[in-house]
Amino acid sequence: MAAPAPVPERERKYEIAAGSGVPRLVGVGGVATQSDPVEHVLDASYYDTQSYRLARGGLTLRRRVGGPDAGWHLKLPVSADERQEIRLPLGGDPHKVPGRLRRLVRAYTLGEKLVPVAHLRTDRFAHRLADAGGRTIATLTDDHVTGEAGGATARLDEWRELELELEPETEPGRLGEFDRALTGAGVTAAAWPSKLRRLLGDRLPAPPRPRKKPSAGDVVLASLREHYGRLRRADVGVRLDVDDSVHQMRVAIRKLRSTLRTFGSVIDKEATAPLAAELKWLGGQLAPARDTEVTEERLREQLDDVPSELVFGPVRQFLTRYFAREAEEGRTRAMSALTGKRYVELLRALDAVLEDPPLTAQARKPAKAGLRKPLRKAAKKLSRAEAAARGLTGNELGLALHDVRKKAKQARYATDTVKPVYGKKLGKWRKNVKAVQQTLGAHQDTVVGREVLHHLAIAGHGEGQNTFAFGVLHAQDAGRAAELRGTFAKQWRRLRKGGRPGWLG
Repeated sequence: MAAPAPVPERERKYEIAAGSGVPRLVGVGGVATQSDPVEHVLDASYYDTQSYRLARGGLTLRRRVGGPDAGWHLKLPVSADERQEIRLPLGGDPHKVPGRLRRLVRAYTLGEKLVPVAHLRTDRFAHRLADAGGRTIATLTDDHVTGEAGGATARLDEWRELELELEPETEPGRLGEFDRALTGAGVTAAAWPSKLRRLLGDRLPAPPRPRKKPSAGDVVLASLREHYGRLRRADVGVRLDVDDSVHQMRVAIRKLRSTLRTFGSVIDKEATAPLAAELKWLGGQLAPARDTEVTEERLREQLDDVPSELVFGPVRQFLTRYFAREAEEGRTRAMSALTGKRYVELLRALDAVLEDPPLTAQARKPAKAGLRKPLRKAAKKLSRAEAAARGLTGNELGLALHDVRKKAKQARYATDTVKPVYGKKLGKWRKNVKAVQQTLGAHQDTVVGREVLHHLAIAGHGEGQNTFAFGVLHAQDAGRAAELRGTFAKQWRRLRKGGRPGWLG
């Protein structure tokens, strides 16, 4: 059985002095009534690995009894104010994390065992905030907390805090209105994102602080950490079958691989070559699932524009059957990769690179000096790829333009990596590179589309399907490809003439 869909949770926490009254919020954010408090006693056990891998990744996993939402809760970070919460009911062994949740956090635990790390008891007084029609807008809770963290030495603490949580249907912008009212009433924003983080305190290593004058290695490592975080968050989405999650995971994989390759003079390219190869493997395992998704959407949109008199028979039903099979095969392949040992080893290798990076002498240079050469090299590779495509025709031209697209993507990713250093100096050049990449991406869609249409025509003929519409779409894609090549030629001239720093070449 799959885990349930995540529920959005938007909230902020506040410090409040002992003995202080709970602020009144009537008149704020559409609140017409603030109910008298309803008391709940909540008893929660928190689970993590012994090295706090979940907490370090911003995740919280607990088993809570008491209150209206008793059960197993897994909280996934989205932003400073928002999390996605996955809930499972109580049941089974109370001391063992359900398998569905263990599998969801595999990219974070990397096979380490989940054990109890803390216990929190909260005496909660909940105030319901409702509009004039009686609809709940938010809940303001006054929490009196007692916590105990295990480990080599026990840690005990107790405190009081306020928590303002919006209902899922409430406009997120109202959180700011409530925040201004609460701080105006004398409470202060909590220093910790969660009760567990407060209790653990310095048991969690502090994230690296950016230096005022970063080195080249600092900038590249910051980029790798960001993309690794995105990969792991997308991993959870893929396991939950959330829309666009496969795409987000593939983007993170491409950016990780591109960063390792482009900045191989900063983080030793030979040392990370096996990791880059494994990232390429993983992207390949996810590709069919994403390609099927994109191709089906595109073909259906094209079919909607074909005059009805040129569409014979149940073409759309045939597409549904065909792509359903392709999607199932693609998802099976993706999930097989994500549940295998090879994937865990890949993530462990990424962890190792970030924990003990193989930095070169170039990495110690100031960022502005140490990052120019890799970026200039990426720009030159793009220019050489474009030059190699000139004069080609047919399939050779299609392959060459696809290579230009890949080099443009690498150059754009490299520009994004160095943005904290060069700011707006590369803005115009990046914009022109992105335009080229997008146009050639659309061109590649026509190449793939024609291949798929060819397969559809063969499969449809075998089932007695009239495939005339597929021929129409094939011809349209050929014409569209020619138009896109013309657009690319204009964009390339603009890219060559566009503003850029002189050192970029």
